[in-house]
Formats: sequence, C-alpha cells, structure tokens
Amino acid sequence: MLELLRDSPRAVGELVEITGLTQPGTSKHLRVLRDCGLVRTRIDAQRRIYSLDPRPLAELDAWLDPYRRARARSLGALERPGGPAGAPIPGE
Repeated sequence: MLELLRDSPRAVGELVEITGLTQPGTSKHLRVLRDCGLVRTRIDAQRRIYSLDPRPLAELDAWLDPYRRARARSLGALERPGGPAGAPIPGE
C-alpha cells in the first residue's frame, strides 16, 4: 500500500482496483496506516484521497542509521584477513 502511495495520491477505489482487496479491507488497512501517521487523507467530494507522509519514514531511517553503520563495520571486520579482532583463520 505504501509503495502504491509513494508514486502518487490515490482514492480508496483506485487502491481496491489495484490491490484486489475488498473496499472494507482496503479502508481498514489505510486507517491503520493513517493512525500510525504514515498516510494523510483528504476529502474530494465523496472520495477519500490518501497520500504518503514520508516524515515518519525519514525518522525511522535516521533511527536505523547507527545500526546500519555498526553492521557495516562488523561485516568489514569479517572481510579483513584474520577475521574479527584478529581471530586466527582455520587451516593456517
């Protein structure tokens, strides 16, 4: 759902058509995303138009960044001769 909204704002009916979900199922999914702050909604006549709110995802990305760096350091240590912390290489 987020991937579909990343491209452009969409009406519930359009999301139902694309996903093949029922209208109530799609609306429930969108309500959860809205409650989490991941999507915004606006009323256009009788339609609800949903759009992605990228701010919470940017916050999550910033929070994950130190963990990505730590993982990259750990993987880099495994690739160096001697492995992590200079551990002996089996068979040498």
